[in-house]
Amino acid sequence: MSYVKNLRCTACATEYPADQLINLCPLDSRPLELIIDIERIKAEKPNFSWYRPEIKSLWRFGSLLGLDINDQQDKTNIVSLGEGHTPEIHLQSHSLAKKHNFSLFLKDEGQPHAGWGANPTGSFKDRGMTMAISMAKHFAVTRVVVPTQGNAGDSLAEYAMKAGMEAVVIMPDDTPMPILGRVSALAKMRDDVTIELVQGTIREAAALMKEKYLPQGYFNMATFQEPGWRIDGKKTLGFELAEPSDGITDAWVLPDVILYPTGGGTGILGMWKAFDEMQALGLIDSRRPKVISVQAENTAPVVTAYDKGEADSTVVEAGETLAVGLNVPGGVGHFKVLDIIRQSGGMAIAVDEQSIGQNLTEIYNDYGIWICPEGAATIAALTPAIERGLIKSGDKVVAFNTGSFEKYLPIVRHLIF
Repeated sequence: MSYVKNLRCTACATEYPADQLINLCPLDSRPLELIIDIERIKAEKPNFSWYRPEIKSLWRFGSLLGLDINDQQDKTNIVSLGEGHTPEIHLQSHSLAKKHNFSLFLKDEGQPHAGWGANPTGSFKDRGMTMAISMAKHFAVTRVVVPTQGNAGDSLAEYAMKAGMEAVVIMPDDTPMPILGRVSALAKMRDDVTIELVQGTIREAAALMKEKYLPQGYFNMATFQEPGWRIDGKKTLGFELAEPSDGITDAWVLPDVILYPTGGGTGILGMWKAFDEMQALGLIDSRRPKVISVQAENTAPVVTAYDKGEADSTVVEAGETLAVGLNVPGGVGHFKVLDIIRQSGGMAIAVDEQSIGQNLTEIYNDYGIWICPEGAATIAALTPAIERGLIKSGDKVVAFNTGSFEKYLPIVRHLIF
């Protein structure tokens, strides 16, 4: 961990040694984050020597990450499957972008594209898991467990297998069959992968984890529960938003607006952290994109808290949504999500099921791109974002597609076939 200075609580700012293996902050049970020593990087790695643009994965950001691929000892612990370094696809002909004169891009985390990296399990969860499993390997962790709405489950299994760790995946019994089937098949074929199914959501999955697996010594890899590892993996989304095609001579520039589908919200915390680190490096200035947190109308704890002016979300009753990754009734990091969207001048927006389905279909028909329902939710949020004055003429707007359509078959098949 060449340039990790310490761990810091995202709420109370208490600092802990970088070599301490803990979960949430012991003082207030809030998420931790890795603090990178930017000043030391500036002194020791001038002229972009921290940067590895030839690497077609998120590990290209070298010394800015929890493990530095430039360091031989760190490199031995990195568990990578080629994740990250995904493209922004210009949706040039989108009717809303043309009508309101803004540029719309889709950050596609789901499908591979020639000349780019690709998330091996077809989901942005791979960004967090490559970092989390690599850090776990650094700490000699051998058994890991995750409660999940789906995508984090097969991601954990893939990376844990690569690292030679035992993995337990706990997910709802109505998880889309391609995800559930993949993890079930791995559990059937291998002794080092276990699957548990629960009725309910990630909340019930977490309860089973705490009751059954944490007492056995499994390390908790749930969203925000590890000490900032998944945040540090997800922050690479923020680096990639600013990174130009020639990252060394061209300017690093952020978009004006980000629409991000929010379950737990790790990516929002990660990107905001990346923006601060880039500013400290002198790559960007203090301007930030408006961050729009997008949730499904049937399960929208962040939107409810935002609309009420509350500092944190309250657990809501989970509804039903095609965007199963958004079916998260509460989150330990939602207080920080709310703080970030307010700091940025953004907003939390809920979209209904009809809009999610309609936009998924339209993106496929117009561009031939198979986006996931969570990605479709961000496109559906464009209309209310425009109506509320969040998107202006001349803006660059980036909507995130966080996963592959194929992982949601057969529940979304009818939308494009």
